[in-house]
Amino acid sequence: MPNPERADQRTARGVPSRGQAVSRSTSILPTPVKVAGRCRRAGVRRTIPALSELPPFVPFGAAHVGALACVAIVAVLLVRIVRARRDFAARVRWTLAAGIVGFLAFELGVAAREGWLSWRTVLPLELCDAALVLAVFTLLRPRRAPAEVVYFWAGSGTLLAMLTPELPWGFPRWEFVVFFGLHGLVLVAALVLVFGLGLQPRPGAAWRMLGVTAAWAAFVGFVNVVLGTNFMYLRHKPSVATPLDWMGPWPIYIGVGGIVALALFHVLALPFRRDLYS
Repeated sequence: MPNPERADQRTARGVPSRGQAVSRSTSILPTPVKVAGRCRRAGVRRTIPALSELPPFVPFGAAHVGALACVAIVAVLLVRIVRARRDFAARVRWTLAAGIVGFLAFELGVAAREGWLSWRTVLPLELCDAALVLAVFTLLRPRRAPAEVVYFWAGSGTLLAMLTPELPWGFPRWEFVVFFGLHGLVLVAALVLVFGLGLQPRPGAAWRMLGVTAAWAAFVGFVNVVLGTNFMYLRHKPSVATPLDWMGPWPIYIGVGGIVALALFHVLALPFRRDLYS
């Protein structure tokens, strides 16, 4: 999920983030007059393109579908490699972990350079960010319990974020590449851990994951109250259109979201229901 704190800070500087939603009219984007112009660096004049010249993100356009297809192909290939060559498993795990860390380091470097890096923007409290951090640790030290959490969070929140991303610009903008690089590698990591390494969810995983997610949401809600933040949109909906608008007003949409999450968890647990195949 997008980080509302990170998005708000970047919006204040006129820089849309990977988690910032953009309305159909793109009214929240800064005007081309403010961005278009010339800069000098090392004595070289370079034209900065206006926002109207940047490639917009098109939901399920060629770039979006291509990114999803690349993630799917990489996931299938790596799962097959790990299952067929156990001696390659460690290399695959470390490569995935390094890739996630690399994309994250690049984004934080851009944040520091552009001036929107702060302690609020790096807190891994959004579900996708928590899954990202947990995925790295689980790749380095594979264990069934954390792999289960990564699988369900990545298969629900991360996958939905990739299907309905809130991106202002498309490929080849760095926001597009980093968004699908980070989310895609987390999803691939979850599939490799579960289907490649065999760290499959245990019986009752769907209900157990509902409890884990609810506990995490309660913790994040406490942080929101203390810090005045809105992680996971627990205090109010974002100011732009999102699927939360279909779930009713606050706090009803939180309960509806929990029901939707439970349904997704049960779907994700179906491949491991032995009673269905006995």
